[in-house]
Amino acid sequence: MLTLVLLVRLRTGAAIARLGSRVSPRAWVQGLVAAPLWLLILTALEIPAALLGHRVSLHFGLSIEGWTAWWVDWLKSTALTLVLGVVVLGVLYALMRRSKRRWWLWFWAFTIPVVVLLTFAAPLVVDPLFNHFTPLANTDPALVDHLERVAVRGGLQIPLDRIFLMDASRRVTGANAYVTGLGASKRIVVWDTTLKIETPNEILFTYGHEQGHYVLHHIAKGIAFSAAVIFAFYWIAFRLVRWLVRTRGSGWGIDTVESWSSLGLALLLATVLGFLAEPIGNAFSRGIEHQADVYGQEVIHGLVPDAQAATVSSFCSDAVVWLDDPAPNRLVEFWTYSHPSTEERAQFAARYDPWQPGRTPRYFSK
Repeated sequence: MLTLVLLVRLRTGAAIARLGSRVSPRAWVQGLVAAPLWLLILTALEIPAALLGHRVSLHFGLSIEGWTAWWVDWLKSTALTLVLGVVVLGVLYALMRRSKRRWWLWFWAFTIPVVVLLTFAAPLVVDPLFNHFTPLANTDPALVDHLERVAVRGGLQIPLDRIFLMDASRRVTGANAYVTGLGASKRIVVWDTTLKIETPNEILFTYGHEQGHYVLHHIAKGIAFSAAVIFAFYWIAFRLVRWLVRTRGSGWGIDTVESWSSLGLALLLATVLGFLAEPIGNAFSRGIEHQADVYGQEVIHGLVPDAQAATVSSFCSDAVVWLDDPAPNRLVEFWTYSHPSTEERAQFAARYDPWQPGRTPRYFSK
């Protein structure tokens, strides 16, 4: 954020906009110059932290991915960001030019279908660029039989071809599983490292947790929640960028909001507002993760000898492998954690037993 402030104050946006105007008088062609340059600037700003993060992961054994493979992944990710970013920014500035007072609303109307489309397409188009996925039934049919018992207990018929095994062991040593996709692309993905690290009962809970996301429609709810937050923050961004261009634009070389010279300022505001929105999104995420924890513990009740013990041990074994801080600083957890802390999750699981007399499970009848 500080670097973007400096670049805006140094009139970098005006210089890049002039470069675009030399290439073509057409605004959309100028965007093909300005947008990639600014996106590459943002990417360059992120490289030091990314390099350090991978170095730390290698040092502590969280990652086994070599630097060559890491750079290949980085180049793929950067290429995707450039392609998508250029299209999105091109649409944004086209709307700015056509509707100076309502562009934020039209851009919101454009953003939500894009989010839905990307959510649908990610497991089909994007994820295979980075990992290999095989139906779990092809590699471990015995495990699938156990997972089917969990699905039946939840009254759910998940097609076997929607449960995938991902080759995470090519890169990392930790365990994980997740739900992704939407509609016909919706699926449960289990990392191959999970099968090596967790016990069979822990795997059933991990799967039950992800089945909870599936059954409770958390992806659709997440999109709806994001749409509401994005609406509010787009309106705030609209007000802020107009005020800043009006009061400071001349000193920064920004003539109008819809000029490509304002792109650096727009990206700065997006970065700041994204940072401020982070605890809002993470609070929502922690809420649905807790719901999935409860569902996962309830759905394996009766399928494992001790559902509470299996749930607690799953949390703890994963946290040990990931070198997770079991009880992080509360502010850090509030602002950056998408899941409740390991300590909080394990303590809840240890005391949660709705099958006792006088208690009622949240998602299952007795």
